[in-house]
Amino acid sequence: MRTVPEPASNRIERAEPFGYPPRAVFTQQATDMPSANFFAALRAITGTERCITDPGLLLAYECDAITHLRTTPVAAVLPETRDEVVRIVQLCAQHGVPLTGRGAGTCLSGGAIASPGGILVAFPRMNRILQVDAANRIAVVQPGVINARLSQVLRPLGLAYMPDPSSQTACTLGGNVGENSGGPHCIKHGSTAASVLALEMVLADGSVAHIGHARGRTGGPDLRGLVVGSEGTLGLVTAITLRLERIPSTELTLLASYRDMRAACAAVSSIIAAGILPSALEALDDRTIAALEASGRESGYPRDAAAVLLIEFDGEAAAVRAEADATIALLHKADAIAVDEATDAAQRARLWRGRKGAFGAMGRLAPDLYVMDTVVPRSKLPEVLPRIGQICDELHLRLANVFHAGEGNLHPNISYDGRNPEEVQRVILAGKRIVELCLAAGGALSGEHGIGTEKLDYMPLMFDEASMAAMHTVREVFDAQKLFNPGKVLPTPRICAESAPPRHRGPHA
Repeated sequence: MRTVPEPASNRIERAEPFGYPPRAVFTQQATDMPSANFFAALRAITGTERCITDPGLLLAYECDAITHLRTTPVAAVLPETRDEVVRIVQLCAQHGVPLTGRGAGTCLSGGAIASPGGILVAFPRMNRILQVDAANRIAVVQPGVINARLSQVLRPLGLAYMPDPSSQTACTLGGNVGENSGGPHCIKHGSTAASVLALEMVLADGSVAHIGHARGRTGGPDLRGLVVGSEGTLGLVTAITLRLERIPSTELTLLASYRDMRAACAAVSSIIAAGILPSALEALDDRTIAALEASGRESGYPRDAAAVLLIEFDGEAAAVRAEADATIALLHKADAIAVDEATDAAQRARLWRGRKGAFGAMGRLAPDLYVMDTVVPRSKLPEVLPRIGQICDELHLRLANVFHAGEGNLHPNISYDGRNPEEVQRVILAGKRIVELCLAAGGALSGEHGIGTEKLDYMPLMFDEASMAAMHTVREVFDAQKLFNPGKVLPTPRICAESAPPRHRGPHA
């Protein structure tokens, strides 16, 4: 790591919080099980091996990622072809059985778990890269393809698929489409939606729709944009056409250390205000650094810093060098303790291993982790981050922050013990206050994890009645029976939304 020298000049509170304790209250079960004829027909489509109904085996599908929202599906089916997906959808429509699409289960909002009485349609067997057209920079993939695997296949061709969620070694591209997943590099290259050109999707009646076009917009409503991020509520995606980019000729990574997070956040605002657009601009606090170092990951982050900024640039060498030099000057002006530059690919990889391994390292702090996902304007970061810390301090909770600072996409991480109901209630209340704080600052409910069931009850805090009604109308056009992932994204019934008491949901519940 080369040290870069400093230039010569240089809210309303509700009494009852949203949510309920994880583990203690969530296992929902259906009151009406599908008929024996339904299960027989399901097995006829996929075969017994790919139709899982054994209660012990179904435990593997009862939750997603680190969520404590749990529902055991009545079955999990693993289709291998589009035609099998069509027949599964038609069968569910005939019997009125809810169905939820699932990739690798890395979702962080409860969107990839079954609805009560419903089945999971899991896509690990539909994992083929169908086409790579290097000349036109497109790839066609099935939904079960692992994000990082596509990048590995493309690298020898000098191409890359740019969205890179922290879970990219495990998450699937179909799941990325459902959640419109982001990642550290989406500040410059965009989230999943920016790289999706077209989709093949099975609709509620079993028909197959081809949405979008490999050559871009062709006129008419942008249904592609409507489907990406819809969390599986409009249909099941069976093929995805993706935009590819050339691997940048030059990549340069900086690590800036600060004595406090407020100064680091101020530096973020100054970089963007100066018209500089890094390919990544990430922030980590001292508790995250301590967890990483304790995990043995050897991230290379300084242990004596209260906050660090991980900043990357890509493009042509001269432009990258100019942007990096201008950023270094701004970082020092914002009172950085030190600004270091990675001198080779190995050092860059080590820094990024630390950043992408941050959530996993939190497992050393407590048995359970609530990874929040909210957004605030970048200019509000110096104001909002300390207030989030105050909320957790007042409730005696352990907080660590690692987030996409360049976009204002926050990930407060609250470590806790889910076996302690009283502590769980404090976590629930902290999450509610943090969401309300971020919305009051002009932010949004989610930057990349989606709504799922975790933030279901918060939707009316952000959207008015007319907006919610429009969303319901769109959903009903695609799925009048409401069998695709019901109980996710939109509170129901909409008529009773204002009068009904809040449902009790907990962290990731």
